Amino acid sequence: MDISEKVDYWLDIADYDMETARSLQKNERYLYTVFICQQAVEKLLKANYMKRFSKEAPFSHNLVYLNSLVELGTSDSHLKLIAELTTFYIEGRYPAYKKKLSAMINKEKSSSILKRTEELFKWLKSKLR
Repeated sequence: MDISEKVDYWLDIADYDMETARSLQKNERYLYTVFICQQAVEKLLKANYMKRFSKEAPFSHNLVYLNSLVELGTSDSHLKLIAELTTFYIEGRYPAYKKKLSAMINKEKSSSILKRTEELFKWLKSKLR
């Protein structure tokens, strides 16, 4: 696979993740809605990295780090969301945090994160054109 095919792959799977996040929200799976939002943004950041540098993106799930590498001119509000989503990925992987995070993520919080992720997602996709 060449770089453009890999970028297309990341974009396709990121789109799939956003559809999944919406479905999870409708099915009241709020913690996983937020986790999949993180995954979708990670994939678009990696697609942007590959497009910009014509090489594989780093093996990292830290959105703050990935965003800093691509230097897209990210707004402050998007940076805050990126930091928040990174936290949910890292902490959500460990059993001790799952119960705590589940208690923190209700319908309203999940809905807000999903909406803001959709805006960030659209902006990140625009950078691939």
